[in-house]
Amino acid sequence: MSPRGGRQASGKGARSASQRPSGPAAARRLGLLIFGVTFIVLFAIVAISAGVGDPSIPADDIMLIEDAPGDSGEIGKADFDHALELAAAQEGLKKVPKPGDGQYDQLKENAITGLVESVWLEGQASEMGITVSDQEVAKELEKVKKENFPKEAEFQAFLKESRFTPEDIDDRVKLQILSTEIQEKLKEDPPTPSGDEVEDYYEAAKATQYTQPPSRDVRLIVSKDRGKAEQALSQLEEDNTAKSWNELAKKYSEDPTTKEKGGLQKAVAEGSLEEPVDAAVFAAVEGQLEGPLDSARGFTVFEVQNSSPETVQELKEVEGQIKSQLSQQLEQEAFNAFVTAFNARWLSRTFCASGYETERCANYESDGRPSTAPPACYEEDPEPEPEACPAPVFQAVPAMPGSITPLAPQGNPLAQRPVPAGEPKPAGEEGAAELPPGAVPPPSE
Repeated sequence: MSPRGGRQASGKGARSASQRPSGPAAARRLGLLIFGVTFIVLFAIVAISAGVGDPSIPADDIMLIEDAPGDSGEIGKADFDHALELAAAQEGLKKVPKPGDGQYDQLKENAITGLVESVWLEGQASEMGITVSDQEVAKELEKVKKENFPKEAEFQAFLKESRFTPEDIDDRVKLQILSTEIQEKLKEDPPTPSGDEVEDYYEAAKATQYTQPPSRDVRLIVSKDRGKAEQALSQLEEDNTAKSWNELAKKYSEDPTTKEKGGLQKAVAEGSLEEPVDAAVFAAVEGQLEGPLDSARGFTVFEVQNSSPETVQELKEVEGQIKSQLSQQLEQEAFNAFVTAFNARWLSRTFCASGYETERCANYESDGRPSTAPPACYEEDPEPEPEACPAPVFQAVPAMPGSITPLAPQGNPLAQRPVPAGEPKPAGEEGAAELPPGAVPPPSE
């Protein structure tokens, strides 16, 4: 139906992800009210400058979305007014503020965003051949009501407080179903990693993820008093039993992790102890008392109980795990690409009447100021000064050269920006900061 006709009361202005219901029962209502277009809000919308040949918007409409199903892309002023009323109710306001009021602009933005996103979602579902029957909506609504409103009176009270009509509820339930169906359809043909990709990942991760370094089980007594450490060593030389270690560790050791365990520390990996104790432990013969060694923690007496050599998991042992991990990564990349294309495609089809332009309109003309920037960011002498101001332009974040690997397919981000006074200069200039480990420096000119 047309938003100006039978759906006039539907108020397609479903909330954006940043909005939340108000009131004491808000937590119970989230299951019903959160707008299900999860993929829409993953991306910032980049405005497109108005061009020649923009379609004419009918006088009674605020927006025209081309290629939307039926006449759902013709959004009328009545739809906007209803969406605005819902947005005000969701903020706990009894009535819509007048234009010029500080809250009005934000409510207007929320209302238009909801109207746009609902049409985009329905349009995308239609193009993907996804439909939802009235019976499916009714069934899902009963499920939602059962989970959130055990009594019909509670549901009716909610409708009154939120100002939602039954048609609004049906619309939101339908949109939730469509969102779920779209995401499920995207999973029908998931990308799979190739054998080479699995092997490349294994080789890159073998040393850090699939190799268990050599380790040793060690008994230690640590004391800041050299005399006490020497006394412990002397007594252990006379009685080097587990019972003796238990008694002497409690008496002399100041190490809280092993004091009550007979000084025993299991599976000590090389490099995990302070020097020179670490080097001595991994050079010592099993069963031989050593020390006292002077280190940052104190004087250490130790004995290696047993040793475990380095072990490496073979590719065949972890192949399934790697395939699963890479598949999830590829699925996310494919999903992100879909969302990018979705936003770009529907943005290019959306045209707004004068006074209703937002960043989701193809004919929106930006003033160059990010919508999230406080007005004070653009005042000559603001009082008070804003705590922070966003960059006036989109900041590209390419990968650091040489940082893209099978383990980090996006690489290490390297934001392109001017270098403030006092900070290290970029690589290649005198006094330049060093590149991160593993990065390839740019070629010299």
